[in-house]
Amino acid sequence: MSVSSPTTSDGDDTDQWVPNVFARACASRPVLEHIASKWGALALAALREGPYRFNALRRRVDGVSEKMLSQTLHALERDGMVNRHEHSAIPPRVEYSLTPLGAQVADRLIGVIELLESALPQITATQQRYDAARQPASSEPSESTAAAGQRDS
Repeated sequence: MSVSSPTTSDGDDTDQWVPNVFARACASRPVLEHIASKWGALALAALREGPYRFNALRRRVDGVSEKMLSQTLHALERDGMVNRHEHSAIPPRVEYSLTPLGAQVADRLIGVIELLESALPQITATQQRYDAARQPASSEPSESTAAAGQRDS
């Protein structure tokens, strides 16, 4: 496992590697990328509601392509966040659910989602003020542009 910076344990000379997501080589960074990606966060939050079959999950996470959802679920399964359970039935049925670790992560993501949803009016107003402050004052050419145009004629 590739992690970041060494620390020395209780006075002996044995080095232990301590995870540090800010370090480029830390193994926690790709896991953070998986859960913090748009599709990863939405899939984990949806699975917090309960197990889903693939197509039902795809409908729940509106806008995700089949390919992206498949890649996301594979990554989250590899990271220990999602269980993939194949039911022996005809036709075959696959269901996805959260592991205990995935449920802990999803709980925290849902907290962030709820905070964002409740603050949306404030966020929208701030975005509008930001955008308005960066738009030109008028669509007419400025004096310096008009003067430059007169010199060219």
